[in-house]
Amino acid sequence: MDYAPLVERIAGEGAAAWEIHHHALEAQARGENVIVLSVGDPDLDTPAPIVEAAVDSLRAGHTHYADLIGEEPLRAAIARHFAAHGGWAATADNVCVVCGAQNGLFFASMLLLGRDDEVIVPEPNYVTYEATIAVSGARQVTVPTRETDGFRPDPRAIAAAVTPRTRALLLTSPNNPTGVVMTPDELEAIAAIAREHDLWVISDEVYAALTFDVEHRSISSLPGMAERTVAVSSLSKSHAMTGWRSGWLIGPDALIRHAENLALCVLYGLPGFVQRAARVAVERADEIAADMREVYRQRRDLVVERLGRVPGLRVVTPQAGMFVMVDVRATGLQAADFAWRLMREQAVSVLDASAFGPGATGYVRVSFTLDETSLEEGCRRIAAFAASLAADTAPADGIRA
Repeated sequence: MDYAPLVERIAGEGAAAWEIHHHALEAQARGENVIVLSVGDPDLDTPAPIVEAAVDSLRAGHTHYADLIGEEPLRAAIARHFAAHGGWAATADNVCVVCGAQNGLFFASMLLLGRDDEVIVPEPNYVTYEATIAVSGARQVTVPTRETDGFRPDPRAIAAAVTPRTRALLLTSPNNPTGVVMTPDELEAIAAIAREHDLWVISDEVYAALTFDVEHRSISSLPGMAERTVAVSSLSKSHAMTGWRSGWLIGPDALIRHAENLALCVLYGLPGFVQRAARVAVERADEIAADMREVYRQRRDLVVERLGRVPGLRVVTPQAGMFVMVDVRATGLQAADFAWRLMREQAVSVLDASAFGPGATGYVRVSFTLDETSLEEGCRRIAAFAASLAADTAPADGIRA
């Protein structure tokens, strides 16, 4: 039997990137001592007040259909938090609650894009973007960032990529996988491009609460940008709530009305007990995110210090998030071979970062979502693997070529 053309558009390298992660999980399920550093799923428990809110809501019978775009108190809380943390003065009418940030990106794609439209995306970029854009019939146009510039976006290169078909820009700040946080000057330069060419901006801000020593600012807060920006985020990373699938998109009133129609077709509202828990999470976000941020700062520093002293590896220190990019080219292996051999020989899973775009070729992405003891052991195994590669290439007399 034949399938719709859509099945081809949602497949590809983005989906294949997770093969090593699934392999690691299968090995773990067999009882093997695998250290999984290939996904951004925090090991931390969801904070107790959030869990208790969900339990209380379940017991109160909030298990029926809920508001399609989210209950008004939750949407109002999201709008207040967004306005207070680098966004514009949105209200509940500008918020649609969705099933995680990935669902929010899908909503944005379906509501803003059409066949043969182009969407400019600085790369490296998250692996699902290409397929999420392609769902609408549009096409991703990547603009490389340079490792020599710290993987920072180049507004001039973005402007040069604009064509008559360009419909939108998709930005990620903080970035996954690089951990780069855009500066005010970079945001303003890119906003000027959007205003000049009348473009939409889809702003993925899921790591906004997990910045280290720099502040996040939403591009939607700049003059003339609120009416052309869809900001997407969730509680998954900042609150250790990946499995709750609680996220949102923020945009113009008209966009939210269209989002309600789409939600009727594909979501029919997030469960009421999840929304009650999410409201507690948002209202206590400053306290919870501060704790999470400090945990990840300590983990980042540990991984950067341990891997930074391993011969053959070069670490890019992230400004935010829960990942470290590691250049493995000096080991003599391509990143995919490095990742698979590391898994087979040392039982540590990392991702070949080339899945995030050609600019990340030669890098692996290492998550720091495990406790410090596990991270210490993971770094020790990675160092041992790198040492074995160096020994393999050394001449018999012990003098390296």
